[in-house]
Amino acid sequence: MLRCIGRSLGAVLLCTAPLAAQGGERLFYYTDTEASYNSLVAHIASIDIVAPSAYFVDEDGIVYGDVDGRVLALAKQHRVAVVPLLVNRGFDQAKLHALLAGEAARARMVASMVELCRRHDYTGFQIDFENLSIDDRDAFTKFYREAAAGLHAAGRQLSVAVVHRPDELAGVTAYHEWMMDSWRGGYDLKALADAGDFITVMTYSQHTRRTPPGPSAALPWVEQNVAYFLRFMPPEKLSLGIATGGMRWYTSYDERITPELARSYSEGLTYSWAMGLLQRNNAKLLWSEEQQSSYAFYPVGGTFEWIFLEDARSFRTKLGLIERHKLRGFSAWVLGPEDPAMWNALPARR
Repeated sequence: MLRCIGRSLGAVLLCTAPLAAQGGERLFYYTDTEASYNSLVAHIASIDIVAPSAYFVDEDGIVYGDVDGRVLALAKQHRVAVVPLLVNRGFDQAKLHALLAGEAARARMVASMVELCRRHDYTGFQIDFENLSIDDRDAFTKFYREAAAGLHAAGRQLSVAVVHRPDELAGVTAYHEWMMDSWRGGYDLKALADAGDFITVMTYSQHTRRTPPGPSAALPWVEQNVAYFLRFMPPEKLSLGIATGGMRWYTSYDERITPELARSYSEGLTYSWAMGLLQRNNAKLLWSEEQQSSYAFYPVGGTFEWIFLEDARSFRTKLGLIERHKLRGFSAWVLGPEDPAMWNALPARR
């Protein structure tokens, strides 16, 4: 059953899958990989929205990309909404500025989104514009309002993925200043929530290749982000970003990257590869009660490697947060690398 929400657009209502107590609306991102496709096939009955990372836009507003026809057929068969992502190409800040500043470019982009929805019967689009300068805050809001008006007039939805932000202030280090300047400060949360259908907060990447080892999404940090975002929107307009898989930090030397230096690196991990690394290094997966996160560390040639993993246990803690705050649901990045036991918390809906 589809549930019609929000407002009437003439004779058209915006519709999504019904919200339920267990996790609310379940959006899963999809990439054009075998692992992502196999996971979608196996678990389509437990998904409300599939959001393929499929379309890109350049500085002239030219939209290009495509969604695998097998994904569209599978979604239609199981009555799953398809909401592709529209990404600014390369997360290039200068080109994003040019796109937002160009009236003709914005109009071209919105018209393309509306036409793609019409051709492929997409429920709508989600905007994923990142590396957005704080100086382009008003320009981004203007574009988003234009896009929402165009898609709503066509009976479609518009949502936006927004980089995590736990506080009004930037923080304590130059890293936090950079995050505010180029990643967090360009989103007018209230204006975006008012214009669109919902906001996905990307409550992951707390620690990345640019930081020391640490959880992707420690629960206290995630909840701090949720509390901040709820200052600007009702809970039914907020979808919690949840990561799957994990990260590994290790030491190496790659002359192609740093010809004169060895250094610390990091890489994304699937759950299965994380388990393999633990097994080959005779290590155990540990649990931080304080951070509600799984982790491990083990020596390799005398230096320690670290793994922080989002698994079924940490996933359940995120579902509990959604229920406590009565959020819209979650947006999981991404199908493919997840802990198979995660799906035990999401019984089939159909």
